[in-house]
Parts: sequence; structure tokens; C-alpha cells
Amino acid sequence: MKSEAKHIDINADLGEGSGFDEAIMPLIASCSIACGGHYGTDETMRTAIRLAKKNKVKIGAHPSFPDKDNFGRKIITMTKKELTATVFDQLLHFFAVCETEEATVNHIKLHGALYNYAAKDAPTADAVVEAIIDTKVRPKLYVQYNSVLHRKAENLLPLEFEAFIDRRYNDDLSLVSRSEEGALITNPEAAWKQLFKMFSENAIETVTGTVKPIRASTYCIHSDNKHSVEILQYIHNQMKQHELTLDR
Repeated sequence: MKSEAKHIDINADLGEGSGFDEAIMPLIASCSIACGGHYGTDETMRTAIRLAKKNKVKIGAHPSFPDKDNFGRKIITMTKKELTATVFDQLLHFFAVCETEEATVNHIKLHGALYNYAAKDAPTADAVVEAIIDTKVRPKLYVQYNSVLHRKAENLLPLEFEAFIDRRYNDDLSLVSRSEEGALITNPEAAWKQLFKMFSENAIETVTGTVKPIRASTYCIHSDNKHSVEILQYIHNQMKQHELTLDR
């Protein structure tokens, strides 16, 4: 079934030192800001939060494995208790900065290896859900539909389903590993084609050419993709032609 919506929520992971935040922020509806796990200090969080408020962009926390050396892109061996504690600490830190900036937290979205691992590993997903519940704050949790994290968080936390504009998918709807060639979409036309198919048809073409159903209401682009600004500008030109606007 084709989407009847005329508004589209595009999100990006920001506050990660890419240097593209100011260019990206006017082109998105929501952002997830690094909160100290893979990147981030009080100052970088504050800067990103202020920029989001200026552009009327919804604000979210972007916790990860505590691994600045690898930008949160490697699985770190931790006990469930340790993982719950680090996610909890990152979230409280971010919430405190948001409070000083009088900013509302719209959502939480995991980063990198933690995002991918929580999508398939039950103890990891449990640790994340427990950490969020322990904060006593209930923003939305961005998750991949039908992932382990989705099932673990369902009925406990408000959820929003996410898909990716600039990442290729395997047939099981997992993301193609960044270590594989072509995992990241850098061509603006290809990125738009993937986004529009997901948005209008609730479907995606995988790396094997198979078309699979997909469910999402927010669509992510990575700020560390050096083509992100170019891709977003192209997407906005296409959105105008299809009478679509950002869902802010």
C-alpha cells in the first residue's frame, strides 16, 4: 500500500565531529546527538542542541558502546550490568545538558555496533531497555522493525521504526557490513530512490535485487558520510517535485 502522508521524517546522527552539522541541520526533521560513548562532550552536545533548536529539529540521545577509539563501531565485551550502567550514564548526561539548554528530548537512538547488536542479541537489548527505564524518562526509542530490540521494548517504551537512506540491506533486512564494498550509498540519486521506495511503497530492494517489505516512519542518513549534504540537497529537490515536506 502506498503512503498517503505528505510529510517525511529524515533524521541524522550529529554532534560526532563530522564538520557537517550546520549544513545538515536545516535539511532534516530530527537528530540523534552523540552523548559521550563514541564521541561527545558537554560542549559538543550543547552546540548540537542549540543548532537543533535554532532549526526546529527534534532532539534525541545517541548512546553507544564506550569506545571512542573505534567510534563505537566495534562490539565491546561487557556484562549486562556494565552495559546497562554505561547506557544509563550516557543518557543521564545528555538529559542534564538538554535541561540546561531547555531542550525537549524527543527520542533515543543507539549508535553503531550497539545499534546493530541490540537488534539481534537479546541480553544486549534487555540491557538497553533496562537502562532507559531506569532513567524514568520516556522519549521514543528508534528501532528497526521486527528486530530483537523492537520485541524487547514493545509495550515498555514508545517506539518509532527506522530505516536507512544511505545503507544497503541484506535479504534478512540487516544492514550490509561497512567492511563490505558498496555498504554505504554515496550516489544521491540511488539514495533518493531507496528512500522514496521505502516511504511510498513500504518496500526496499536488497543487495541481491530482491524487493522486501519494510516498515519505517523515520529515515536516517549518516553525517559521517562525506556525501551526506549532497544527498540531502538532492533529496530535497526531489521532495519538492513530489510535494513532500519535512515532518517537524
